Amino acid sequence: MSPREVVVTGIGAVTVAGLGVDALWKAASGGVSGANPMVLPRDLGNVIKHAAQAPDVDIADYLPDTKPAYFDRVTALALVAAMEAVKDAGLADAGPLGKRTAVVVGTGIGSLGTIEEAAYNLIQGRRPDPLSVPRAMTSAAASHIGMAYGCTGPSFVISSACASSAQALGIAFQMLRAGMCDRAIVTGAEAIITTGGMKGWEAMRVLSPDLCRPFSKGRNGLLLGEGSAVLVLETAELARARGARVRAKLLGYGTTSDAKDMLRPDVDGASEAMALALEDAGIAAGDIDYVNAHGTATLLNDATESEALGRIFGNRLGSVPVTSTKPIHGHTLGAAGAIEAIVTIRAMEEGRVPPTINFLAPDPNCPVDCVPNEGRSQSIGLAMSNSFAFGGINAALVFGRAA
Repeated sequence: MSPREVVVTGIGAVTVAGLGVDALWKAASGGVSGANPMVLPRDLGNVIKHAAQAPDVDIADYLPDTKPAYFDRVTALALVAAMEAVKDAGLADAGPLGKRTAVVVGTGIGSLGTIEEAAYNLIQGRRPDPLSVPRAMTSAAASHIGMAYGCTGPSFVISSACASSAQALGIAFQMLRAGMCDRAIVTGAEAIITTGGMKGWEAMRVLSPDLCRPFSKGRNGLLLGEGSAVLVLETAELARARGARVRAKLLGYGTTSDAKDMLRPDVDGASEAMALALEDAGIAAGDIDYVNAHGTATLLNDATESEALGRIFGNRLGSVPVTSTKPIHGHTLGAAGAIEAIVTIRAMEEGRVPPTINFLAPDPNCPVDCVPNEGRSQSIGLAMSNSFAFGGINAALVFGRAA
């Protein structure tokens, strides 16, 4: 039996750009930087003063009957994005979605705010909050989304650093194709902008002290971000049966592990993940019209990804738009794959390639067409989105335009 076709029927997001997918796309297509002064609960002398910090979300504003004390910030961001995506899919009033609907969440760190606050209270000699455990569970977002929509099918979390939500999309895609479920609410969520979180990333010396400049000469590090994005995946058969609007097709997924180094990216692993995604989609590299790159703006990542893309596209590399939107929404770690998947889908819908902002000058080690500083109108029928994580975990997704 041939695999079932999988489509995207709903999308939702909460990012530094604001609440909703429209805000995210307006920022991405217009090249609006997400670098803003941070607001942290405690000042411990953080050197880096800016990040792509998502707006505060009070879950009681959305669900008055719920208990906010059960919600870490990351869970609240996830649920608000899920509410937009489910509504966008036309399922807000559908009642319990039942046992054929899965919930799959991708997050790199999860409830860091709750964990950090509990540690601080212990150091101060104060009693931990009695709800610290249910709030801090990595699976809390999956459980809350499932309870909100009566999803009694598979529910779990993928945690693979910066590849988390790309792998969550890939695993959900495989589950739908295999007949394990008919629908999946797939979420990427991260809330890393805390005092300790920022200090930890500062210590690695990978954060830019000024501006994130992917693929550019003079790039000096990434912009840390936070937020959530949700995609509702369904079998094409189910979407047709209920008359749903299809926003995009999910066509292929490839994933690999470098098994070499915790921090240094590897050309072989990255290129193989892309090759597997293309093979899974049944298309050639020459069919791809746009690549949303991992593009973190670190020296090694961008050069390695450029070399890997060169292996895939060969002589065509310089003519394929390869952009990074991370200076706009930040590097949201486990949420990156889902956020960038939504940007990719909107790019296909609008026929517009978002720019790579803050670009200064070409780097010979990054010979890609990164669409510097200004977006470009272009028909996009097929697109690829890359996510490459610390620990050598790689994922690539291939999307097709709905019609």
